[in-house]
Amino acid sequence: MAKELWDEFDEKIDVEGLAADAKEAAENGGGNFKEVPLGNYEVEINKLELTKSKKGDPMLSIWFKIVAGEYKGSLIFYNQVMSQGFGIHNANEMLRSLDSGVEVEFVSFKKYHKMLLDIVEAIDGNLEYELKYDKNSKGYNTYEIKDVFEK
Repeated sequence: MAKELWDEFDEKIDVEGLAADAKEAAENGGGNFKEVPLGNYEVEINKLELTKSKKGDPMLSIWFKIVAGEYKGSLIFYNQVMSQGFGIHNANEMLRSLDSGVEVEFVSFKKYHKMLLDIVEAIDGNLEYELKYDKNSKGYNTYEIKDVFEK
């Protein structure tokens, strides 16, 4: 019997991961959040990972979850492509501002991934931040950690 299209999808796509993502979306209201306006927010790190950009370039992705106020539960997304030195510098500066106690340095992407896991372990459940979410003169979003709080 010929392989069906659905079998090919199941083989090519991480269906378990996709199912988990769908469940998470349902638990979080399906993404029906108000758009978060620019401003200062008390946040925690919801996700911190090395991933791929739409073009396939390495990218640091941080999900800041707002923990207080009108936008509590909403997310602010920080994404920094790391295919050039300037991008790596920006990612390093953001990670250093998280005050995790982990030395932030780029040597290789494999080591960077391990360093991110160490940062997550150090801050998870321990730290919250005041995040200034703004735009620069060219209209790009900017992100600055203004303060660090212990939980």
